[in-house]
Amino acid sequence: MERGASTADRSPLVRVATDVAANGDEQIVTAMRDEADSIPVVRTGPVGVLGSEPLVMATREGRTAFFAKPEPSTARDVVDTLEDGLIPADDADAVVEHGPETTSLPIPNTGPLSVGQRSVLARCGWVDPLDPNEWPIVSSDRAAEAVTDTGLLGRGRGDAAADGPVADAWETARDADGDPVVVANANETRDEQRADEVLLGGAPIAVLDGIAAVAEYVGADDAVVYLNEEDSHLHQHLREAIEAVAGELPIVPQLVAGPDEYRAGAPTAALEAMEGADRIEPRLQPPSPATHGLYGRPTVIHTPRTFAQVRRAIRDPDAFDADAADPGTRLITVAGDVADPATIELPSDSSLSVVRDAVELTGSFKMACVGGVLGGVTRSLDVAPTAQSLAAAGLGTDGVVELLNDDRCVVADVGERARFASTENSGRCVPGREGTKQLTELLRDVYQGSLETDTIRELGRVMTRSSNCQIGAHAPRPVTTALDEFEPEFRAHADGRCPSGTCTEKL
Repeated sequence: MERGASTADRSPLVRVATDVAANGDEQIVTAMRDEADSIPVVRTGPVGVLGSEPLVMATREGRTAFFAKPEPSTARDVVDTLEDGLIPADDADAVVEHGPETTSLPIPNTGPLSVGQRSVLARCGWVDPLDPNEWPIVSSDRAAEAVTDTGLLGRGRGDAAADGPVADAWETARDADGDPVVVANANETRDEQRADEVLLGGAPIAVLDGIAAVAEYVGADDAVVYLNEEDSHLHQHLREAIEAVAGELPIVPQLVAGPDEYRAGAPTAALEAMEGADRIEPRLQPPSPATHGLYGRPTVIHTPRTFAQVRRAIRDPDAFDADAADPGTRLITVAGDVADPATIELPSDSSLSVVRDAVELTGSFKMACVGGVLGGVTRSLDVAPTAQSLAAAGLGTDGVVELLNDDRCVVADVGERARFASTENSGRCVPGREGTKQLTELLRDVYQGSLETDTIRELGRVMTRSSNCQIGAHAPRPVTTALDEFEPEFRAHADGRCPSGTCTEKL
């Protein structure tokens, strides 16, 4: 494919960063293009900060003015000012000076975009996500050998190597009998988990490149991107990305839609869904998917977050400290009682406490649930965003931090999470099927004056150790960690009083 000029080479220029599903933002793009006679207006992908999107960025000669959620009239004024030879700085939310040919999003000194370290997110929102000129392909001449020495761990609950070395899964699949296949698991149903969606919207070619590099390494001729059937806009976006680089990638994945069910995002349940099983449930292990996966073939299953880290490690292996316990960065979506969620990127030497700078909390902070709907409850975010530190603190690693305000009742909140687990588990194993029901009943009993903390903890221990599915294994975590932090509130409920004053009905 012939290469042309990239977005970074063009000035003046207007970028409009927006989510792929945000059709309403098209009016901003249309208004600016209608106004512009000589200024190119490029729609880029999301930056990850929902409260800032659409984010209009006006660039001229190494300076960029940022406008979050502008009115169409403001957007037109931005174009007019650029065409007059000026940078529209007066009404901008921020103005950043940068190299005239920078290929990464310039970062303002303050605001959500300034939080963390944008590495795999570096180009998201700054360049056209569907333009091959913006995304140099590495998989065509380099497989993933360079990654095997970095110690990279899998990211996210949908990753079969979650919090474990990805190279181990690759070697198993490489040595197993049969033709390997590589799967990108992006079937997510929960609104608070947006990291993979941001990557697939803002950097789809980078993810496809990472998939191809892993496929080359394990000797796979086939690859699959597994999406939620409800994400029609993302399907179309990925189809366009695949078409854009089909001639350059050594392996072109196919898109497969899975059911809009939480359980269908677990790695082996995803395999069942892709094979067309009527009942979506996790498989018993061993054997692992790397040995016996999709249609019995050796299968490597990672999330888009992992594949993005793979590509980054291939392009810049020096950015990964092989001696670190959890090399690379982790994407964190900050959600909960906030004005707008934001997806940020944190290095391993950072602290989760900085996530509060990325959002506007509604009310006063009371607690956080870290690790998704079945994550751990904590009062303190003074913990490193590494798999090891999060696990040691009893928290989850799925890349979600829900900030919850003081209007929240901790007993009601963890009760809702337990009830979610009782309805969403596959029912395949007794700890998952019956344990989640018992856990929910024990929490209902608190409202009846009975708090059996020892029974709750013992049930949680058994479920965590013996459940076949992640839902059963992780369901006790919100409850047991909340007991550690807020046992007096549980006891108050057993005495007929809700300290937060928000409980109006029983579970």
